This record gives sequence, structure tokens and C-alpha cells, in this order.
Amino acid sequence: MPYREQIPIDKGFDNTLAMLKDGYLYISNRRKRFGRDMFETRLLGGQKTVCIAGEEAVKIFYDESKFKRNGAAPKRLRQTLFGEKSIQTIDDSSHKHRKQLFLSLMTEERLQDVVRIFREEWTSTLDVWIHKEKIVLYDEVTNILATTACKWAGVPLPQKDIAIRARQLEALFDSAGSVGPRHWKGRQARNTLEMWLQKIVEDVRKGNLDAPEETALHRMTWFRDTHGELLNPEVVAVEILNIIRPIVAITIYIVFVALSLVENPKEKDRLSNAGEDVYEMFVQEVRRYYPFFPCAVARVREDFLWKGHDFKKGNLVLLDIYGTNHHPDIWKNPDQFNPERFKDRAENLYDLIPQGGGEYAKGHRCPGEVLTIEIMKTSLNLLVNHMDYNVPDQNLSYSMRRMPSLPKSRFIMNQVKKI
Repeated sequence: MPYREQIPIDKGFDNTLAMLKDGYLYISNRRKRFGRDMFETRLLGGQKTVCIAGEEAVKIFYDESKFKRNGAAPKRLRQTLFGEKSIQTIDDSSHKHRKQLFLSLMTEERLQDVVRIFREEWTSTLDVWIHKEKIVLYDEVTNILATTACKWAGVPLPQKDIAIRARQLEALFDSAGSVGPRHWKGRQARNTLEMWLQKIVEDVRKGNLDAPEETALHRMTWFRDTHGELLNPEVVAVEILNIIRPIVAITIYIVFVALSLVENPKEKDRLSNAGEDVYEMFVQEVRRYYPFFPCAVARVREDFLWKGHDFKKGNLVLLDIYGTNHHPDIWKNPDQFNPERFKDRAENLYDLIPQGGGEYAKGHRCPGEVLTIEIMKTSLNLLVNHMDYNVPDQNLSYSMRRMPSLPKSRFIMNQVKKI
């Protein structure tokens, strides 16, 4: 007989409100209480849900023979963050085929292009910052990244529309873990952005707009599915947003980079004109330490037994991303900020998972993770070596309940100077 064991249960008909209340710590708090890396709860209308964490959990969660994404993401996430019929909501051959499209955009040459554009936009904006009494870094970098993302993707974005589109793109990820007005703002922004991009796609197909071959706009507009058919313009718009929106969301990480320099002042001295490896370690620790995605969601494909628990077909499973990045079995002193932990670290696809785990080509790990790291390293270099600034008194605390989290002041700077 296979070994079976009753896992702990977080009692209640529907614990969704408790999850919203505890935010990033919902799964971790209960794992600590139960003394297990797996427990059962009920979420999203009372659906039976198993929550898991840890390196072994990551390995099983990204086993596509065990789990699928189709029908897993809550509708409110599809209405704001991902979009309907997006790459995050499909599986198997269709997912792998479309994933290759995304990966084809992440060549070394194209990564250098996006970093170059980002650096140029930051540098030109810095010329404006030095004349301002103060700036809010989050708002400024959102504009910079919206401009960067559209230029890199080949999407026309007139100067007069930058701030408007930046706020709309921000609303997509800012509304992901919310209810009420923030959620409705995100839904409205998605509808507006999809209509805007759909018109651009149609103009490319009609020959009214030129899109360079190397850009996401060109490749996605002319991409054919596994049946050899062009994607509907609506779906193309969704997938172009799945290139642009994650780039703009790096704003959150960049603000946490700035915060980490304030909270760890000795690190700033060490980073001054340091080598690439030092920047890499620092950025990886920012990604591990600070909150970004709280968890990932999937559904069980077919019944299977793992660690004594029967996973039933159709059940929801949540992988604790934040908790795995702070798991004491993986990370020594996980609640301390320590970039040195990444020195000479062996590559592991299943322990550091701020943007998912497993292999890029075969699974659902974010294909833009390398781009994220390069943009973060560039911003770190700019903050440390190319500008001087003062951080006035402000509320730099961040909530573990708000998803996504962010310093409450959105990081105010003044007395900005170029170096």
C-alpha cells in the first residue's frame, strides 16, 4: 500500500479573506504553525486548495505531467495581470510553441538593446531630476520603463502619451492582488491597453505601420500557432502586453534596490565601481529578500500521491514563492539581507524563485527573468556610480499585506546631482 498521511487543514469554508489579510505571509504563517511545508485550505469560493513550499515542492509544482495552468489563475488575475488566452493560461505543446516566441526575444543582442535604451532614458531623465525640488522614484521609473518597453518592443508611444500609458500599465500589476477600486482600475486599464495595441497590430497587418523584424510587435503580429494560423489580434495584444507589462513592473524591484541601499549603507560603499559579480549578487539578494510575487497557482492534472498526500484531479495548488525564498532549509538566516550568500553559489532552478522555478523553455518560469536582472543591475550601477541624492525623512516601510508591496512613500529623493 502506498504511504498516505493526513496533512494539516486550515479550517474554514473559505479562507480567501484571511489570505488577503495576511498577504505574503498567509502560507508561511500556517506552515510554521503546522510544522509542515504542506497544508490544505479552502480559497476562492471554497475550492479545496493545497499550499506547498520548499525546494522539493518547487520541483513537483513545475512538473507539467502533474500540474496544468489552464483554468488555474483566478478570473480577476486574467482580467488584470495576465489577460485572457495568454501564455500563462495555456499548457503542453501550445504553451511550449508560444514560449519559444517569447524566448526568441531574449537573445544577447536584444538584451543589450533593452539595457541600452533603459540607460539612455534614465540618463536623459536625470538631466530633468537635477532641476526638481524632489522626485518620487517609483513614478519616475515607471515612466522610464514604459518608454523603454515600448521602444524595445517596437510599439509607437508618443511623448505626450507616456505618463498616461505608464499609469495604465502600472495599474495592471498594481491591481493583481487587490479588490475594490484598485481591481476595477486594473480591469479598465487592461481593456484600454488591449484596444490600443489591437489597433496597432491591425495597422501592421494592413501595411499601415512598419514594425522592425527583431521587435516583439513584428514577431507576435506574424506568429503562427501550432495549427499554422495567425493569432487573433486580440490575443496578440494580450501577449504584447505580457512583454511590456513585466518590464514596467521591474519598477517595484528598482525601488527596492534603492531601499536596500538605504537599509544597508555599507553595501553602497562596497558596490562603488565594483565588478559584475558583486552587482549580480546584490540584485539576486534583492529579488530573494523583498516581496514581489506571493505565490503561483496551478491545477492537478490527474490524481497522484506525493509525500503521503493524495492530490486529486482539478484541485488547486499554491506554491509559496515568498516563503520558499525565505525558507530556513534553503537559506541560512533568511530574514537577513546578505548578498554574500550568492558568492560561488551553484546554479539551482528550484530554490530562488521570485519569477518562478524550473527550466525556461520547458515550463512556466518567466522568460523575461534575465532581462529583469540586467535592468536591475543597470539601475543599481546608475544609483551608485552616476548620481548623488539625498533621501529625506519619509515612510519607507512596506506592507506584507498589500500585494504587490511597495515602500509607502514610493521613495522620495531630493538634491539630485549627476556624477
